[in-house]
Amino acid sequence: MGYYIDLKKISIDQYKKKLRSADLIPSWRMLKENIDKNFDIIKSCRIRNLYELLEKVKNKDRIQEFEKKTSLSENYLSLLRRVLYGYQPKPNKIRDFCCISRDTVKKLEVLGFKNTLHLYAEILTPQKRNAFSNKNRIAKDEVTKLAKLADLSRIRWVNHTFANVLLEAGYDTAKKVADADYKKMYEKIIKLNKGRKLYKGNIGEHDMKLCVEASHGLDFEVVL
Repeated sequence: MGYYIDLKKISIDQYKKKLRSADLIPSWRMLKENIDKNFDIIKSCRIRNLYELLEKVKNKDRIQEFEKKTSLSENYLSLLRRVLYGYQPKPNKIRDFCCISRDTVKKLEVLGFKNTLHLYAEILTPQKRNAFSNKNRIAKDEVTKLAKLADLSRIRWVNHTFANVLLEAGYDTAKKVADADYKKMYEKIIKLNKGRKLYKGNIGEHDMKLCVEASHGLDFEVVL
């Protein structure tokens, strides 16, 4: 349980199955090539789960060492490292959320809560949020909004802007995103943005599919 997906709970065989069926972006599709052979090599090194695999490829020196041991290419291992680190997305800064008052941001930063990772465990339940609100003199509805934004920020590729978009569209928890029909989510968000102008640029239907898939595997701990 926690902010990130527990990589120790994902076995090498489970991840291979997930990769095989995943709709990968073009630059990641190398991971599907020779997938049985490559993952058999990884398992032969007594690597049981994604945490242990990430430990083997967590920096350039370890990648080069693992390359010599396995003959898996440096490019392949570097890509694997990048994809695995995606399970631990960089937390969003509280100050970047335009929907949170500057007064609240200042109070939280003084208390040491500068990003969504810092704040997440403090406001998971109504009881915790009430205590946090009363202790720090922050409005309860704002604390609830922060809980939703922190939860959404755990999803890969969800930055501060898109977390707010998801919240405004009614997909205000990671669980709701995970359960969503990505086509309906896309249509709702496009319609919302036409009226509200919440973001610039283009978000495609395929982006929505990747977002929904990225939310799978998270622990859904926020209680509203």
